[in-house]
Amino acid sequence: MRRLIPEPGPTSIPEQVIQLDLIASAPEDRPYVVTNFAVTVDGRATLHGRSGPIGSKSDTEMLVCLRTRVDAVMIGAGTMRAERYGRPIADPGKRGRRERRGFSQDPLLVIVSGRLDIPWDAPVFEDRGARVLIFTTSDTEPPDTVAEVRVVRHDGSVDLGEALRYLRSQRGVRALLCEGGPRLHAQLIDAGLVDELFITHAPKLAGGDGPGLAVGLPELERPLEVLWLLDEDGELFARYRVPRD
Repeated sequence: MRRLIPEPGPTSIPEQVIQLDLIASAPEDRPYVVTNFAVTVDGRATLHGRSGPIGSKSDTEMLVCLRTRVDAVMIGAGTMRAERYGRPIADPGKRGRRERRGFSQDPLLVIVSGRLDIPWDAPVFEDRGARVLIFTTSDTEPPDTVAEVRVVRHDGSVDLGEALRYLRSQRGVRALLCEGGPRLHAQLIDAGLVDELFITHAPKLAGGDGPGLAVGLPELERPLEVLWLLDEDGELFARYRVPRD
């Protein structure tokens, strides 16, 4: 892997990510929010309905490494149904290193699901060490699970700003990683709640009419600042910051 920006030279994903101190940038009223996505050259965020087929093993390594630097991982219900998440940090060694850095063993898994339409047989709900928090508008009660599950209900629709304030004040979440899907990502951007984007640009074309990175966003120029750009076999790993006035 080569670092193209800044200071060109050899590097690795762990070497880049270990330098991140996302919690130091946390505002007082909400977590510092970063997103991670892989997209094709034509801007698609899914292939065959899933994000996984777009990126490489290095893209997966970036995702896992970013999870080690945050207090919580947020996903939408559609991503949960498609990807069927397990425990966010599967490697006991990585969980131990998180604890030594002052984190909990695992990031809190946060799911945004208006209808509470969630695959309750997904691996994460069968893991005694997992913690899951769900923001929903549904009155339905979740089933009993092995994992620790808590539900926070909103009226009408899930208010992402309110959800982030709750995570900061009630759960002590200082840094949060959003992994999708594209609609949740777009809603966070539209609300001005995203601070950084980690985007893998895969050397692939998808075609079709699958969702893009910011599906449903109104057309409006949103400048980004490039913090790093890495290359490995034509796959580009970019880190962008959202400038603040």
